[in-house]
Amino acid sequence: MMRMKRLAAILMLGLVAANARLHAAAPNVLVLMADDCTHSDLPLYGGVNVKTPHIDRLASQGLTFNQAFLCMSMCVPCRGALNTGLYSIRNGAAWNHSSTHPGTKSVCHHLGALGYRCGIAGKVHMTPKVNFPFEMVEGFDRNCVRNPTQPHNVTGIREFMGRDARQPFYLVVALVEPHCPWVMGDASQFNLKKLKLPPHLADTPETRKSYAAYLAEIAYMDGQVGDVLAALDASGRADDTLLVFTSEQGAQFPGCKWTCWEQGQHTGVVVRWPGVVAPGKRTDALIQYVDILPTLLEAAGADPKALSLDGRSFLPVLRGKSDTHRRYAFGLHNNVPEGPPYPVRTVRDAEFRYIRNLTPESLYIEKHLMGRTEHNPYWGSWLWAATEDPHARMLVTRFMHRPPEELYHSKVDRFEHTNLADDPKYAEIKARLSAELDRWMKEQHDPGAAADTWPALQANRAAVRKGR
Repeated sequence: MMRMKRLAAILMLGLVAANARLHAAAPNVLVLMADDCTHSDLPLYGGVNVKTPHIDRLASQGLTFNQAFLCMSMCVPCRGALNTGLYSIRNGAAWNHSSTHPGTKSVCHHLGALGYRCGIAGKVHMTPKVNFPFEMVEGFDRNCVRNPTQPHNVTGIREFMGRDARQPFYLVVALVEPHCPWVMGDASQFNLKKLKLPPHLADTPETRKSYAAYLAEIAYMDGQVGDVLAALDASGRADDTLLVFTSEQGAQFPGCKWTCWEQGQHTGVVVRWPGVVAPGKRTDALIQYVDILPTLLEAAGADPKALSLDGRSFLPVLRGKSDTHRRYAFGLHNNVPEGPPYPVRTVRDAEFRYIRNLTPESLYIEKHLMGRTEHNPYWGSWLWAATEDPHARMLVTRFMHRPPEELYHSKVDRFEHTNLADDPKYAEIKARLSAELDRWMKEQHDPGAAADTWPALQANRAAVRKGR
């Protein structure tokens, strides 16, 4: 009996030692998210109107991804994909204000099994809670449409990060800027006449005023980034923390959020990991949000290939052993409940984006952009300008009336205004991308247009209520 007790004690000590070794090797993880920030408005990606010194400093200490993409450019679906490693149709959150399937495992389960404690501060936007059992960390506003944003306080996140040095943490700090309403920061610092509007915006006085308010929120958000970085330093955990900054989807302007175009789906991503990631570098490796979870799992010492995830680890890119990852990035848009059905699917490689509008005979309507003047007072001015301004007319037409297929040389045409789908010189490229999109949709069991209906969304909500 004594011998058995000694053996059990030795085995227990061995498990404790192994667990301690895992914790010593596994990095802490801090995910820092903006909200509705078009990547190309950041100086890091060519933006010229606003300064972001804290984000720029972070990039100087880490690796900037030139080609990172979402699956869906709206809040709930993109966060669901990030935290499950599954594309939106497969995880269930394939509409805004929808939920992942009952029983879906998230980062909380996967990293929790490795001994991590998982917390979130700020905006959550992921349900049901049983699928995302985060510890709620106070200090940042959880409401993205509050006017004004509530003052932030880093005490909660600093205490969470520094609580137990023997246990690694996974912490998401999800900011609510620059999401509408654009009320934070100082918009008066921007000279409206001197703003250089990007080509996806119609040049009207109302647009310039709204764009300045949005830029002020980016500047405010950058200050929050600086405060979070300072809190991480104060916790004493910065040197053993893998930090991911992401700009999320595009802003609430036509052609950005709620679309499959570049300004909606392209996201900014910077990864800092002291001693592992070479500082001040950029990479053209093509990644998606679904790839972040398996990367973190592999960094923590697990084998993500043992799980049935859609994402693949890009740890070799972080370690500087590769500058390539995916060949294709995939995306979709289901318009319900943001407006009447308008399903869209897309695939992009390193140079070209192919888009398939599944109901091109319909009129595209997005109720927040086109029907809520308190947040988007510029839309009417676009319609007025379109009567005489060819560029404004092109933007309005492009937004509301879309052809069955679109093909863009996105590497050259960054704002995707020249549709090459009917150009015979690009027929082979279009056929290859179209076939790849078919393959992905079949693999995902994507029903296409049938997914973008009110009954489909209601069935999602009913399944979640039943599974609670």
